[in-house]
Formats: sequence, C-alpha cells, structure tokens
Amino acid sequence: MARRSRLFSLSALTRAYQRNLKAFEKAAKPMRAQAVTALRVVPKLAQKAARPQPIRSVAPRPRKPQPVSGEWLAGIAPGPAGARRFHLYIPPALALKKGETLPLLVMLHGCGQTGRDLAASSRMNRLAARKRFLVLYPEQERMANAHGCWNWFERRNGKAAAEAATLLAAVDQVARRHPVDLHRVAVAGLSAGASMAALLGATYPERFCAVAMHSGVAPGTAESAATAMAAMHGKREAHLPEPPGASALVPGLRIDGTPLPPLPPLLILHGDADGVVSVRNAVATATLWAEALGARAGTARMLQRGKRHATRVTEYRARARSVVALREIVGLGHAWSGGTPSLPYSDPQGPDASTLVWAFVEKQFARK
Repeated sequence: MARRSRLFSLSALTRAYQRNLKAFEKAAKPMRAQAVTALRVVPKLAQKAARPQPIRSVAPRPRKPQPVSGEWLAGIAPGPAGARRFHLYIPPALALKKGETLPLLVMLHGCGQTGRDLAASSRMNRLAARKRFLVLYPEQERMANAHGCWNWFERRNGKAAAEAATLLAAVDQVARRHPVDLHRVAVAGLSAGASMAALLGATYPERFCAVAMHSGVAPGTAESAATAMAAMHGKREAHLPEPPGASALVPGLRIDGTPLPPLPPLLILHGDADGVVSVRNAVATATLWAEALGARAGTARMLQRGKRHATRVTEYRARARSVVALREIVGLGHAWSGGTPSLPYSDPQGPDASTLVWAFVEKQFARK
C-alpha cells in the first residue's frame, strides 16, 4: 500500500507539472530541448524526449561549463537517500599557502536541470575563479524524481530529510579530499534547489554560514507532491521545518534542554512575474526566517542598474545586523536573474544573481 501511495503522489505531480507547462505554451512558443547526453548515469531515462521549456530558445547544452578554466571533478557521495553524483569546480592557479583553506558554495539545480545546466546559466564558476572559492554541484537522480527535482516537499515519508542528509554527506566528502574551510560553507539553489537549500540551512544551521534562495518555497510548506503544487502557487500557509531534536514544548531548545543554533543569514531572490512559483512565497519565507532570528523588516527601497530589471529590496535586521535580505525583481519570471542568454531558466536582463549571492555570502565570513 505504501508503494502505491508513493506512485500515486508521483503521478499527481506529473499531471500537475504537465498542466503547468501547457500554461507556459500559451505565452511562449513551444520548443523542444536537446536529448539528454549519453554522459548521464541513467541512459534508459535519457532516451525520453525532452519536454517543452518555458523560457526562450534553447542553445545546445554544453558538455561542461565553458569557457572558464580550472578543474571540473566528478564524484559520488553515498547517503541515507542513496548515492548522489556531483561535480566540483576548482579554480585554476590557486597557489595555496601552507594550511590555507577555501570557501565552498553548494549550488542546487532546479527541476528539469542538472548541475551542469546551473553552472552554465549562472556562470558561478567564472566568479569563483576571480574570488577563489570552490563550487559544488550535486545532481538529483531521475530515479529519485522523474523531473530531476530535489524532493524538498516529501517530508511525510522522510525522503526530504534523507536527501538533505545525503547532500551534507557530499559536502563532508569534498571537505575531506579538498582544502575546504568548514566555517565558510554556504548553499544556494534555484526553484526546487532553493527550497532544498533552505531545508539544509534550517536542518543543519551550524553547518552553513549563509543560505541563498532563488525562486523557491519555504521547505516546511508542503509534505507531499500534491501539497507542493499548492505551495508553489502560494496557496498554503508557509512554514519552516522543525530542526532535528527540537523541543515541542519550549521553542528554541532541544529536547535535552540545550539551545538550538540560530538559523544562518538568508538571501531571497524572486521575480514578481514568476508564473511557476508565486512571489508570495518569497515574502512569506523572509518573514518566517526573520521571526526565527528576532529580526524586523526595514523600509523597502527600489534599486536599478542600467537597463536591467529593477529590484525591490527589503532588509530584516536583528541587533543592527542584516540577517535576511529579500530582493523582489520586477518583471523576472522563473529564471536565474542575470543568467546566460539563450539558456532555459535564465534571464540576462535581470540583476546578476551570482554576484549578489556571493556578495551576501562573503559578508558572513567576518561574522563567523
């Protein structure tokens, strides 16, 4: 019976996902993506025809993010959710001093994407080469989710917690083999990857110095595939998940009476024209995170650089420190802001999200 229930949830998500794509077809010309490359671990699934993409014409996907030099290392990390593949980007010519370690940014792709796709659209590797940090791109397996989504919403059956633990195992594996400063590890994501990034930050707050969500949902807002669709459209009350070992009677304490660590600082980027994940989720998540940190919202202000989309910025402060930053980008759809042209889920007209993410992360280093 449990197996039938899981299959039913997946079927419901599939039908809802297809309805969502049909809505995009009314506003944009249908297109077909290139077949998935033979490099993928699950070749049988790779034979399926690609689905229409909701955003701009698609150029052939690069086999590897270009044209940034450096190392692009493949690996596999085992964990409670099973093994997950990943790629690690290491900038060139680091010339590390004795005992020197580097920051690590974990980048989580969205549905219908891979880590390679997110690396190409965000151009985060180019920034990493200039700023000297490592970038980890975990890969969701299509056997775990047919659309390549991180299962942030599968909290009822424990799949979300298992995937979060597996992603943390990937971070630990990389840290054992490479010069990673574990006090300077941050996580960012797009769409489903954004929700999983927030789940990691809420579940393991002591392990991440910062979290960045781009077009995501508060990870406690859904418990299953069916409730995830309502949550994406802003039709469910937003919640953050309880951290492991939290007391049900005394907020802020563990069951053993020791205090829970505070949530890491949070950056939220979201387009106000997003037809896949409602911008209401951005405001709701910022409010929840700020309340957990005892922060209050400041006055919103509008920023614009050149002809790029304008941004409405709201900062939430606690003890004179900005702990949550909300950036609502005017006219941006469900896409990485300031991303590479001609790639799915990428809008070059928006402010540079990669630069904004790293600038926010870097501010937290001096506070650790």
